[in-house]
Amino acid sequence: MASTPVRYLAFDLGAESGRAMGASFDGERLALEELHRFPTGPVRILDSLHWDVLRFWCEIQTGLAKAAGAYGESLASLGLDTWGVDFALLAADDTLIGNPYHYRDSRTNGIIEAACRVVPREEIYAQTGIQFLQFNTLFQLYAMVRAGSPALQMARTLLTMPDLFNFWLSGVKTNEFTNATTTQCYDTRRGAWAESLLERLDIPVRLFQEVTRPCSVLELLREPLADEAGCPSIPVVAVGSHDTASAVAAVPAEGNDFIYISSGTWSLMGVENTQALVNSDTLAHDFTNEGGLNHTFRFLKNIMGMWPLQECRREWARAGQSYSYDDLTALAAGAPALRSLIDPKDARFLPPGAMAGRVQAFCAESGQPVPQQPGEVVRCILESLALEYRRIKESLELLNGRRLGVIHIIGGGSRNRLLNQFTADATGCRVVAGPVEATAAGNVLAQMLALGHLTTLAEGRALVRKSFEMSVFEPQATAPWDEAYRRYLGLAGKSA
Repeated sequence: MASTPVRYLAFDLGAESGRAMGASFDGERLALEELHRFPTGPVRILDSLHWDVLRFWCEIQTGLAKAAGAYGESLASLGLDTWGVDFALLAADDTLIGNPYHYRDSRTNGIIEAACRVVPREEIYAQTGIQFLQFNTLFQLYAMVRAGSPALQMARTLLTMPDLFNFWLSGVKTNEFTNATTTQCYDTRRGAWAESLLERLDIPVRLFQEVTRPCSVLELLREPLADEAGCPSIPVVAVGSHDTASAVAAVPAEGNDFIYISSGTWSLMGVENTQALVNSDTLAHDFTNEGGLNHTFRFLKNIMGMWPLQECRREWARAGQSYSYDDLTALAAGAPALRSLIDPKDARFLPPGAMAGRVQAFCAESGQPVPQQPGEVVRCILESLALEYRRIKESLELLNGRRLGVIHIIGGGSRNRLLNQFTADATGCRVVAGPVEATAAGNVLAQMLALGHLTTLAEGRALVRKSFEMSVFEPQATAPWDEAYRRYLGLAGKSA
């Protein structure tokens, strides 16, 4: 056992909050502690939604100073991950051009159809292997092209959100692989930017940087930052900078026949493959191939995860009804079972605001009982999400040609024991929940691999199994879920 634990710093920025997480490795186990937390979320300016990246940068510096104060010279490295698809544009002198847009901004409404009139859907998918979502970087950029954006004309560099912060931390401008692949601007067949696709859509190819693999040291922390924070001159590591890539790296699985659900604002549900799976069937099912650690691809589906629940909670709080997530789960547990369902894929659930009313409207329009009380609304959301998990599980087995009997739920949503049990009952699978802080853990594993403190990802996953507590949920009453699934497929078909 190491006499002095080695410390690492993981910045994990999500759609609701950002954290600076400290990690300690004593030679046997990994321990995580939260050093600093701050809210994220969109900022509305006139009719647009943006990210307040300068505030986030201030919070990152605060987290760095707290880590330096807590760990001193035992701090070995830092890594940073965020959500995907959003980006910053830099001018020729590397200054930031405007506030980066938030992926829920409405300027991309209808943009997929417009882009596919220029480049057919089949061609875009054949090159990129990415699920068609209107907020993908490709479509955000094409919306700027169509609007004649002066920012796009001025720009010389595109950095996704973690790339931006890594640049400010290290001075290195690069596009990290796991996030680059989520943009729908990357050619998975060639392992390079999809230049011909970008050119046909009049998106400047000059914006894109060299792609760096995860588990790479970018550079030492910039000296002025280190001095100001009282921090040693530590390596800045390109981790799996897409937060799902980091989360999946920490799945505590053995072998390959498992499904993961990275559960948070979004639910990212899929399997890990050694190469991209791109064909007419995966296009028909609209599955995505995103880069992972260890030269893998995350073959997955983006699902509207805890977002409707998060928005309902905010809506009720504004109305004077403040509930914790545990409160809402308890209310849902006491509500009638499998009474009303929604289709989480319905576009009405994408924007923020008035979410409970949208859930009620969907139920009314589809001829179902309308949930009235908060517990009924929450149960409707959670049961619908579990049934969507079943639908995706069946597609994953079909497209990969193998039985997948275990589901690992990781991330903040893994704390919701009611949803975990619903998932086991709906899918008939054993569900293993945890770790909650999978993204931070995976971020740290990538740092350890970059520094040679681990030799393989399998070794890292064994460390996660040893270090963190997991809960197991076995299928129980599955028959009512079979009947509800038939109803759900009818609803999903109508709103697709």
